[in-house]
Parts: sequence; C-alpha cells; structure tokens
Amino acid sequence: MARRAFASDDQPMRLDEGWQLTLSAPDAAAGPADLATFSDRIAARVPGTVAGALAAAGHYRAEDPLPLHDKDAWFVCQVDVANPGARALRLDGLATIAEVYWNGEQVLSSDSMFLAHEVCVEARASNELAICFRALGPHLYKKGPRARWRPQLAVSQGLRLIRTTLLGHMPGWCPDVHAVGPWRPISLMKPDGALVTVKRLDARLGADGAGLLSLVFSMDGSQDTAFLHCAGATATATLADDGDWRAELRIPEVAPWWPHTHGDPVLHDIEIEAGGLRFDLGRTGFRRIEVDKGGDGKGFALKINGVDVFCRGAVWTTPDIVNLPCDRESYRHLLDLARKAGMNMLRIGGTMTYEGPEFFALCDELGLMVWQDFQFANYDYPVKDEAFVALVEAEARQFLEATQACPSLAVICGGSEIYQQGAMLGLPEERWKGPLSETLLAGIAKNLRPDVPYVANSPCGGAQPFSPNEGIAHYYGVGAYLRPLEDARRANVRFAAECLAFSNVPQQRTLDAHLSVRPGHDPRWKARVPRDRGAGWDFEDVRDHYLTRLYGEDPAALRYGDPGRYLDLSRAVTGEVMEATFAEWRRAASSCGGALVWTFQDLLPGAGWGVVDATGEPKPAWYALKRAFRPVQIALTDEGTNGLAIHTINETADERNLILSIACLREGRTPVVSGRRELALAPRQSMEIAATDLFGAFFDTTYAYRFGPPSHDVTVARLSDPATGESVAEAFHFPLGFPHAQTALELGVGVEGNERDGWRMRLTADRFAQSVHVADENFRPDDDWFHLAPGTEKVILLTPRDDTVSGATPQGLVAALNGSGTQFY
Repeated sequence: MARRAFASDDQPMRLDEGWQLTLSAPDAAAGPADLATFSDRIAARVPGTVAGALAAAGHYRAEDPLPLHDKDAWFVCQVDVANPGARALRLDGLATIAEVYWNGEQVLSSDSMFLAHEVCVEARASNELAICFRALGPHLYKKGPRARWRPQLAVSQGLRLIRTTLLGHMPGWCPDVHAVGPWRPISLMKPDGALVTVKRLDARLGADGAGLLSLVFSMDGSQDTAFLHCAGATATATLADDGDWRAELRIPEVAPWWPHTHGDPVLHDIEIEAGGLRFDLGRTGFRRIEVDKGGDGKGFALKINGVDVFCRGAVWTTPDIVNLPCDRESYRHLLDLARKAGMNMLRIGGTMTYEGPEFFALCDELGLMVWQDFQFANYDYPVKDEAFVALVEAEARQFLEATQACPSLAVICGGSEIYQQGAMLGLPEERWKGPLSETLLAGIAKNLRPDVPYVANSPCGGAQPFSPNEGIAHYYGVGAYLRPLEDARRANVRFAAECLAFSNVPQQRTLDAHLSVRPGHDPRWKARVPRDRGAGWDFEDVRDHYLTRLYGEDPAALRYGDPGRYLDLSRAVTGEVMEATFAEWRRAASSCGGALVWTFQDLLPGAGWGVVDATGEPKPAWYALKRAFRPVQIALTDEGTNGLAIHTINETADERNLILSIACLREGRTPVVSGRRELALAPRQSMEIAATDLFGAFFDTTYAYRFGPPSHDVTVARLSDPATGESVAEAFHFPLGFPHAQTALELGVGVEGNERDGWRMRLTADRFAQSVHVADENFRPDDDWFHLAPGTEKVILLTPRDDTVSGATPQGLVAALNGSGTQFY
C-alpha cells in the first residue's frame, strides 16, 4: 500500500501482543464463537506464523516440520481501546486463505498472502479480534483452467491458482515449512486523525545533476497551504480539482545515491508541512538508472548516474523460513554481510516472498541494489481468469506503491523461469510468452516506477530464453552442467540473474553445533544438500566434480578415509570456482554486465546453496566472493600461449595510485622472475596488462610452451599502497594446477590489541600457504580461506561474535590446506 505519514498524536496502534493460537481440523469451527470448545491454546507473536508460534512453544522443528496446510489456525487477541469509536483495521499480510472477525462479526475474507487490507470497524472499550487461516490443502486440489505445462519445481499444480509463496512447497530446495498466519503487522488507526497519504512519489537524478522530486498526496482535514521539504529545498504544494495535492521540487547539484561499491548511498529526508504539523515521508535518494544493451543490442547491463556498474551479489531467500520476519533486526545482520562482501545487488526471486519495508530501507542506507521479481515462478498462470488477474493487479500495485522512491529498487522483473520452463519442454514461443509478464505486470511497473528498468522474465532473451549469450541468463554451465571453468568465458554471458549454485559447506563450528554427522555417510547430512526434484544427482555431486577437477582428489575415497580433509577441500573448492569465474566476468573485455550467485543464505544449517549459513555465519564461499567483489581489484587469467593477463579494476570515483607487482615462485618459495610497476588507475577504469610487460622479456608464466620442466608452480600478483606498502588486492595463478601434497609449512601467527581498540592477527608464511583458515570460537576474521604468499605480512581483523562475553581474548588455530600442521594462538 501507499506510504502514509501520521501526526505524532495519531500514530497507529500496533496489535503485536496478547495473541493466542488454536489449531483445529478443517472447518471444525465456523466462527470464533465455536472456539470455546477448544482448550489447546498457545501464545503467538504477530507478525508471525503458526510454525513460529509452535516452535517457540517447543512443538515444531524446521528440520522435521509438521504439515500445517491440513489444519485451520485461529489467531485471537483482546484489543482494548481508550477512546471507543470508529477505527480502520489494517492487516498488512495474511497467509493465505483468511477470515477476519471483529467482535464476532466477519469483516474480511482474503485469498492472497501478498495483499494488505483495511476495513472499517467500530471499536468498543474491549474488543476481540479473531483471524482464521483455513487449511490450504483442500484448495491445492481444486480444478482450474488447463495448464499448458507442468513444472517439476513444486509438488502441487494447485499452487498456480493461489497467491502464496512457493517456500515450503519445493522438495529438495527447502524444508516443508508451510507459511501460515498473520506474517505482516496488524494495526488500528483513527479514521479522523491527521494523515498524509502518498499517491505518487518519484525521485530521480537529472542529466544535469539536479534532484527531481515529484509528489502527489492527499491530506485529511482542510488545509490552505502545504509545503514539500527535501535536501534543504522547499516547494509549495498546490491543491488540484480532484482533491489531491501536487508538488514539484528541483534540487540543484544534489548529492546522489550510489551503490556502495561506486560511491556513497546518500539519502535525503522528505517532509510535508501543513497546518502547523510536519509529516515525515521517510527518505529517498536521487539516482538515474539506464539499461545498456551493448553495441550489438543483445546485452544487459546497468548504468547508474551515467556510470557502468558491474552488478554482483546473490539471490536472497529469507532471514528465517519459520517466522518469515520483516523487522529491521532480522534483516540487519544479513544485509551488513552482503555489503561487507562487496555485493551491490540482491535479487528476490519469484519463488520467495516480498520483503517488508525495513528491508528496502536498509538496502537504501547500505547502497545495495534490489532486483525484485514479482512472485511468479515456473507455472503457467491462469491469466484469463478475471478474479486471478484482479489479485495480481492489486498485489503488483501495492508492492510498487510501498516502495515508491526507494533508490535501491533497481530492476523489476515479471517472474522467474516461466519462459524457461515452457521453452525447455519444447513448446513454441507463443505458448510460453504471454500477457502476465509482457503486458499486465509491465504496464503497472511502467506506470508506478518508470525510473526502474523492467524485464519480462528471468531468464529471457536469445534464441531460447535460457541462452546465456543474450539478455538475462540463469547460467549454470560452470556448476550444475559440469562445464570446465573456461565455459564462463566461452558462454559469452551477458547478465546472470542466477549462477554458481553449489552445495557450500559451512564452517566447522556450525556443523559441530547443528549437524555433527559424517559428510555423505549420514542421511541427515544428505537431507540438507539441495537437489532438483526428480534429478538423479544433487549439488554435492556438482561440488565433488570440481573438487576432482581442481585438486585431483577422489571425493569418495576422501569421505571414506579422511572426512575432515574432504570437508576442508569442499569448503575451499566452491570459493575457488567462484573467484575464477568472476575474474573472467569482471575483466574489461568481458561481455558480462553482472552476476548473482544462487543463493545468499541457507534455510537450514548444512551444506546448502547459501554463502551464509542458516545461523548467520559466513561460509568459506562468502569470503571468496568478498575477495572477488573488491571495488579495487586485481585478477589473473590464463590466456594460454598469449601468456598470463593481469586485470586491474578501479570502480571508485577517485584516482588510485598503486604499485603493481608480480612474482613467479618455485616450490612456493623462491622467486624465479618478478616485476614491478607504478600504476595510476583513473576513476572507473579497468585495465588489462600482459604479465611479461612487467618482466621486460619473455617468460612462460602459463607453462603453455613447455620448453623443458616447469620453472615455477605459483604466480602472485599484488596491488599495494605506495605510501604504506599495505596490500590492496592480491591474485594467484597455478600453472600446474592446485598443490596436492601437504608439506611442512611454517606459519607465523601474532595477535595484538585489546577489547577497546580491537584485535588484529599478523600472519606470515615461509612458503606459499594455500587456503589459510582461521578458527576462533569467539572472534570472526575479516578474511578466511585465503592464499598467503611468502615474504609478506597479512593483517586480519578479529571481530567478537554477538555471543562473545566481555573480556574474552582471541584463542584458536590457523591451518593451511597444503600444510601438514596446525598453529595455535
């Protein structure tokens, strides 16, 4: 729904407390009066879910969930009102088939999880609010218009007819945790209170650098004048004949909003002043988004404020599949991790849910762009059904009205894999491309958010909608399709809205606490490994394929004989693949405009798709992405007989004067050849340099010519600060492949600091150290599973975990994949 602003004395009354939950057989209670015969009630939280209430009472586990769609769920609370009278009851989200009763009278029925509602009620001093969520199971078997295809994604075809999340209905993807309950806030409002309702709010950056703010709003009460304030500028609003107020504000040389990788995400307060009152409309940022399709018109990339931005990040799932929270606290830690990893975009796919206002407010603040799918995926939806279309229109409008002027909203998409599903089943284009994405949703998006690019579906474009060399791709060539790493370049990917899905192994501390079983040998382990429904393989098989290809090890033999080493190699390998792939995609000559890893966070502790585990702990893959996503970056690519290419990137708005150095090491220790150059990287500049340019003569850095035995086994390239000598970014290349053997390796480990000023670890190695890991129960390192070159010192910041007690000091161990020992500190 549209943004609203209230006077300080007229704030809505949140109905969060005092709820009781009762479960019953379907239709066992026709109304709240029948609940007197049911004695089993438990406390419930609103906003919240049935699963959340049961879990809090000790009756529900996401690891072994109870079915919830075969029951009716009643949420009941008493509402005391100090000044009885007319009220507006607002319900921001009811999952899914719901009936609302006020003092025993039914005032609303709803059949969409994604719609907010307002109803007028008469409040007494003491009132009863009851909401019944009818069992969804019977609705899943109702007949609807004939579908042109049946996807394998979910278990029920009936889901295409019901506006609810696919979370909980996708075997192999997520646990069967069913979304039931008042999952979004409920409140009471005074209908005669001082109120401003935003109808249109448009903020954008003009080509001349001016901020342009356009506002259409209604205001309760009779006012003679109203003023719009933003960024130190003021405009007088005018009252139109239709009863709406309008204001246009131009702010010269406004500080713009940027993705955090390219600048500061500056936000500005918006206020309406009228009748001696001020109404806070929140904050906005001024930015300009354009789609760059490239010279051949087949690409997809974003320009923000006229600057090319390589979009990188991951596909968002949910902070908590049991409770489906929407509060700032639940979002904050995860979004902070996304920013710290150098991500600048998160995609909310069509298989998830719409997130709450605090999600977008935080993304605005943190400089994280959001690619938002409307919640449609894989199915052939009944777009000729008028009632269904009405639900879709209301859902799309409410979402876009609620996110008006959110600068973080960067792409709007009609849904996920609808086109791909139909095309992969061999249907012609006219069967899978239809009005839902092409006309209905596109028109609403263009009307309400004309400043945001719209794409019909993800993926789309090309000879087939899933062809990666045109438009939007879901690229799994490197990954599920077991292609060699070189395919990341060969596929000519333009934009990967999904990619690089692996069964990413979490840190050992998470496994010890939540899944202390042998990998691959215990059904509880395999239950947490994602798989596509109906496939004869899972994503652990995918990871094992690359473990063999990169490390030359037999995963089955490792699991049998040395499961600890198997887990460590598994932790490292997915990060190595991700770093190598993004090195290809971020180089200056690449066709790729962005890529989003599948997925950001796990739904259960285990080796899921997420790069952050379900407890909020970054996995080794997260650290790899943090290195791959640095705004000031160096990368190496093997160009065969053309040698080793050095790629340097400066995405910032400032020139960076750096030292570029490179060294080829024999036995990971002795420099065979080296070079050094002062480098001035202009703002937003990417540069490719041949490694031999730094040597001044031919040297077979890639061991492509093979003139005799190999002279080196690792190459290290580094960008460093000329003033301090500190490393800004490093890259490594292994001409003979990754080291296989474990050898004696001396690691120097020193920890300094204190609780007030913070803790730092200083690391050195006497030879190349592969995938160095820092394990500390109380402190989290700012880098992990990294390579360490000899002759340099690496400084690691150690941050106390949320549950670390005051006075704790760092204590743990440091180990390397190619080292035979462990160093304690």
